[in-house]
Amino acid sequence: MPLLTIRHVTDYRYKAPVSLGEHRIMMRPREAFDQHLLSARLEIDPKPKELRWLHDVFGNSVAMALFERRTSHLTVTSETTLEHAPLAQGQVDVEPYARLFPFTYSSEDMPDLLRSIERQHHDPERVIDNWARGFVSNHGDTETIALLTAMATGIKRDFTYVPRHEKGTQSPIETLKKRQGTCRDFAVLMIEAVRALGFAARFVSGYVYNPSRKEDVLGGGNTHAWVRIFLPGSGWVEFDPTNGIIGNRGLIRVAIARDPYQALPLSGTWFGLPASYLGMDVTVDVSRADPAKFPRSSHGAINSRPVGTSGK
Repeated sequence: MPLLTIRHVTDYRYKAPVSLGEHRIMMRPREAFDQHLLSARLEIDPKPKELRWLHDVFGNSVAMALFERRTSHLTVTSETTLEHAPLAQGQVDVEPYARLFPFTYSSEDMPDLLRSIERQHHDPERVIDNWARGFVSNHGDTETIALLTAMATGIKRDFTYVPRHEKGTQSPIETLKKRQGTCRDFAVLMIEAVRALGFAARFVSGYVYNPSRKEDVLGGGNTHAWVRIFLPGSGWVEFDPTNGIIGNRGLIRVAIARDPYQALPLSGTWFGLPASYLGMDVTVDVSRADPAKFPRSSHGAINSRPVGTSGK
């Protein structure tokens, strides 16, 4: 079970001092049965006059920072250590009634899944629909896991990953036409495609790492994006179309949302001359943590350090 430390630094630079408005920070990994948070530190320079935490509508941890003095830079550093429990594709279990496509979600689950099934992008010529239907067999039964796996691995095989640091995503139709995009673009395409088939899907923002030296994982050095699809029997299951990953192997969740704009790691406002903005740098480093710094208790569980927040 990997023990990992994630250091995520975002640095904004300005030619002349500017005033900072409220900033929304979402860099703290989610606590769950498959990722246990051991320590967390958030440093902000300049130090905000007020910092408060909240849970958004999806249960993500969000820090809200307010500033009072002008500055020529803003640096936000998040450093967390967690224990990660990878789930492989073979461990995904599906209820018998949902093992073949199509199926209908249960009456108990459907009311809470409806918003995650609703389409978000206009497709008047049914371009996405037709592409998605191409993964459904015309010669007999289609296994649910096989369909979703073929779509995720098909995007990895047939599309070119091109990093792009600007905010926003391409429309799924644009991604289909260009056959290239970022991890965000691929996630949005797959979400819209599986929703066209009736699946409940959500956008996930977080971090990706190489579970072993033999694997070539795309998307490192920055935040990463992928998809969660609700499958009866296993619940929300990860699908990473950028790397063709099924399950959470190499994936660390930070934010879950219905739409990408709800999962931005850092957003906010500033006030000053437009020419003052010089640029932004983002670095993400995921490394193996030293187990000696997190000794296990007599029951086999790791003794957690306090999870705190600080400012510079």
